[in-house]
Amino acid sequence: MSETTGRPGRGSVRRVLVAVIGTLSLAAAAATAATLPANASAPTPPTGWTQVFADDFTGAAGSGVNTANWQYTTGTSYPGGPANFGTGEVETMTSSTSNVALDGNGDLLITPRRDASGNWTSGRIETTRTDFQPPAGGKLRMEARLQMPNVTGAAAKGYWPAFWALGAPYRGNYQNWPGVGELDIMENVQGLNTEWATMHCGTNPGGPCNETSGIGNNTPCTGTTCQAGFHTYAMEWDRSTSPEEIRFYLDGVNFHTVKANQVDATTWANATNHGYFMILNVAMGGGFPGAFGGGPDSGTEPGHPLVVDYVQVLQSAGGGGGTTPPPTGNRDAYSAIQAESYDSQSGVVSETTTDTGGGQDIGTIANGDYAVYKGVNFGSSAATQFYGRVASGAAGGVSGLVEVRLDSRTSTPVASFALANTGGWQSWKTVPANMSSVTGTHDVYLTFSSGQPADFVNVNWFDFGH
Repeated sequence: MSETTGRPGRGSVRRVLVAVIGTLSLAAAAATAATLPANASAPTPPTGWTQVFADDFTGAAGSGVNTANWQYTTGTSYPGGPANFGTGEVETMTSSTSNVALDGNGDLLITPRRDASGNWTSGRIETTRTDFQPPAGGKLRMEARLQMPNVTGAAAKGYWPAFWALGAPYRGNYQNWPGVGELDIMENVQGLNTEWATMHCGTNPGGPCNETSGIGNNTPCTGTTCQAGFHTYAMEWDRSTSPEEIRFYLDGVNFHTVKANQVDATTWANATNHGYFMILNVAMGGGFPGAFGGGPDSGTEPGHPLVVDYVQVLQSAGGGGGTTPPPTGNRDAYSAIQAESYDSQSGVVSETTTDTGGGQDIGTIANGDYAVYKGVNFGSSAATQFYGRVASGAAGGVSGLVEVRLDSRTSTPVASFALANTGGWQSWKTVPANMSSVTGTHDVYLTFSSGQPADFVNVNWFDFGH
């Protein structure tokens, strides 16, 4: 969790004869109808993967974390380590349940507080285990479902929540950063609707990994903003590829990849030939917020927590090469599923979009077309709503159905809605539909039916609700 800056990860625009264009900002993405509740548990590992660590944060409201899984880091530095954790942050970390506590509904809350004298406290927890790494020829996936502190604008000045990992040799040494490696899976500052992911390595300053910035990228949250709802943040470390690579995901979409051949062999080995431990924290102030306006100040609002639904680590024995998609079973039904992240399709094309948040949509969709999204996890609390972010420039009299089917393209739809012209192929609206109750993990088929042969819809993203 060092000073990380990056460039926007996604672009903007679209459709068949339309070529056009806009520059993407990192502003707020369109929100779905409501903030959705936490899942009851981490998703079941898909075939070929083993869960090697998980915490669903179940327990009585106001209780602390499970100390078999986590240890508290307190104060303003590690013993003998750099002051203010080496980042310039201003809070004091505590083990108090005022700063780190379960909410009684399956969530962990890490909450920054400010006292009457203006002093900040917050929380930082680390896994007791330091051995998380992929097996030879295999993969490791670290994943958490999080809602960033729900505060924006001037009130968010100085906020710096993060989900990240440090190389095991750092524990007890505290002087060997960044050579031992750091993997920032989720960082956010100032309440911006932006998720940063970064790998730190090599030497500081400068060096092969461009420290203190590191090798990073960023992307906006879509569907709901990072602050307004839960999203799934993940890192997949893949030793089955050549070269070895580390991939970062937001809601199942790979937006940043670091490959071993981007740095020299010694730098990569020093950063990866050992295990890692995971960290969750909310810092206040420091170099990264400083790069986006500074803070905190008297206008910053205390009391907005990082909400953690679950954390899990999966391991695969692997085999085979080449870049692989995120493991089947790790799509969260209650976070936006990007339409272009399909596992297979017929008749659709991906294209850039001018919808809020940018990125891509799928288009050229007509009767009989479909797209498949494998391993969507609905949890144990039944989903009863379907939401689709759609647009249409179809001619008058042309319309059709957007349908959801489970596990087969020919199964009976569990949800659908009709759509006609919305005002243009980039005139977006979020359409809700009732759905038959669904639990568990399923392959989701978006199918498209129309009485006319013409294209009738674009889809940017979809998700589900209770």
